[in-house]
Amino acid sequence: MTLPDECQYGYVRGVNLGFEAAIARTEAALKAEGFGVLCQIDIRAKLKEKLGVEFPPYVILGACNPPIAHMALQAEINLGLLLPCNAVVYEREGRVMVGVVDAAKMLSIVGNPGMEPMARQVNEKLRRAVDAVAAA
Repeated sequence: MTLPDECQYGYVRGVNLGFEAAIARTEAALKAEGFGVLCQIDIRAKLKEKLGVEFPPYVILGACNPPIAHMALQAEINLGLLLPCNAVVYEREGRVMVGVVDAAKMLSIVGNPGMEPMARQVNEKLRRAVDAVAAA
């Protein structure tokens, strides 16, 4: 199985870090780009707890950039249905991967062309964060 650098709905890169270090670096890189991590969901632990199944390490980070979120919610009040922006850190085939959602693709379903500049700005910040982790 090949490891994708990108998927159709996000930006994913392999990193040369351990799993826990990748989580910490991802949080720091998101913070450097103006995002706060609102939540951390340990998918591995939840699947074990709820289903009794084994799953590789996989964490979802719910990230929010307050100024951009505020502008976006003023333009589209129901946009909260698509927030926060998710980042993931997971292990696959012995490699740690870090990825972020493609905000432009996600927000394209809204059908509001006024959201495009915000989505581009979010994507630039999210991709810089992933690139910073991958460069570590």
